[in-house]
Amino acid sequence: MEYVAAGALGFLGGMLGGLVGVGGGVLFVPALVIFLDQTQVQAESTSLLAIVFVAALGAYRQYGYGNVRVRDGLVMGAIAAVGVASGVAIANAVSGRTLELMFAALALVIAAQLVRRVLRRPSAGSDPTARAPGRP
Repeated sequence: MEYVAAGALGFLGGMLGGLVGVGGGVLFVPALVIFLDQTQVQAESTSLLAIVFVAALGAYRQYGYGNVRVRDGLVMGAIAAVGVASGVAIANAVSGRTLELMFAALALVIAAQLVRRVLRRPSAGSDPTARAPGRP
């Protein structure tokens, strides 16, 4: 039953991630902690593996639409690998509670930034010259 739940969470997380463009970790980590009773470190580690497949497919599909800046992605990925190694070391050195609080704080900061951005911009329907990001 746990594999069925993990599969369902993977499908829903992947669909939502692809729909709204959020990283899978933002969705997968809380889902694994809440619904599959994993520790924060287990959820983060499992999410990192799952994101490999999700990101590869998402990048491939978006590349077909002309939305991928390959050079920027490669530079960010190469530098992020160093950051991941550092983050994993820190994650294994602090308590699970500390990680949960750090993740919650990050989620709140991201949510606040998104709300601020939406409230600052006029809606696409109100400005006929507005265009969707990434669209000509």
